[in-house]
Amino acid sequence: MIFVTGATGLVGSHVILKLAQQKKPFKALKRSFSSLEICRKIFQYYNLEKSFEKINWIDGDLNNISSLEQGMKGCDLLLHCAAIVSFSSSDIEDLKKVNIEGTSNLMNVALSLGIKKVGYVSSVASLGRNTTDKIVDEQCFFTATNNESNYSLSKYFSEQEVWRASAEGLDVVIINPSIILGPGDWNKGSSQIFQKIYNGLKFYTSGSSGYVDVIDVAESLLQLLFSDVKNERFIINGANLKYRDCFDRIAKALGKPKAKIRVTPFLKEIAWRIELVKSYITGKKPLLTKETANSSMRSSSYSTDKIKHALNFKFTDIEVTIDKYAKWFISDQL
Repeated sequence: MIFVTGATGLVGSHVILKLAQQKKPFKALKRSFSSLEICRKIFQYYNLEKSFEKINWIDGDLNNISSLEQGMKGCDLLLHCAAIVSFSSSDIEDLKKVNIEGTSNLMNVALSLGIKKVGYVSSVASLGRNTTDKIVDEQCFFTATNNESNYSLSKYFSEQEVWRASAEGLDVVIINPSIILGPGDWNKGSSQIFQKIYNGLKFYTSGSSGYVDVIDVAESLLQLLFSDVKNERFIINGANLKYRDCFDRIAKALGKPKAKIRVTPFLKEIAWRIELVKSYITGKKPLLTKETANSSMRSSSYSTDKIKHALNFKFTDIEVTIDKYAKWFISDQL
């Protein structure tokens, strides 16, 4: 039996989708107030409505140890997909509470219950992206700098909790995905990229990053969990792209105009402040914050040699990914 955290989120929904397709028994952790709408839509998209209705949902919380102990009874494998993704300064305490303390609690319960193996969804944000000018690989270890976001720090320290559990005898595998593209609530996380472009994004930056299909994230995680690989980390990245190239491809897929205004360092400082003011007025969290603005000017590329060698893993073509999810978001708005 497999215990899955974050099962209503973007990655977690696709992980339990894969488990359902493979007819693997699992329990799915959710908070009592979590919406199942997006997860249901994903199962419907793959014609697995009946499987969705059979999901064994467990109400609990990463910071409620007794709920974890009760939920994980009878399980021998753990997939930890739950996390808060935020670049807003107002979410610092939540990032610490959920990403770091929650992961620590989960690892402690896993150790106490004798869980055999853990698969953890980390992020390239926990790697040393700011300490190298070369392609980032699994050996680029994190060093805290003034350029690191609070999200990066939270993912780094949460990953350390997994390594700590490994040192205490728990077999673990960790994946470090780049920017994840997939269907979901386009008001949250990386899905906001589609929303902003659909609504007429006019600006692009000179930076670059990696992008990956959520299906590849879920598939790589499960392949590693059921393999003999243990106590290793793997970058999961489908393509390295300039932000402008990625935005242009999404705009084309959505049938929207391409962004034409290049953001300069001066304009960047103005833009995130304007978005901050808008967020105060609308009550919505901004996609562009000081942290994301700074990140968007940075160029990072990621190596996938390790995962390709370990599993002979093949990534989905990024244009196929963008076209697929553009259609999803368009149909969801109709």
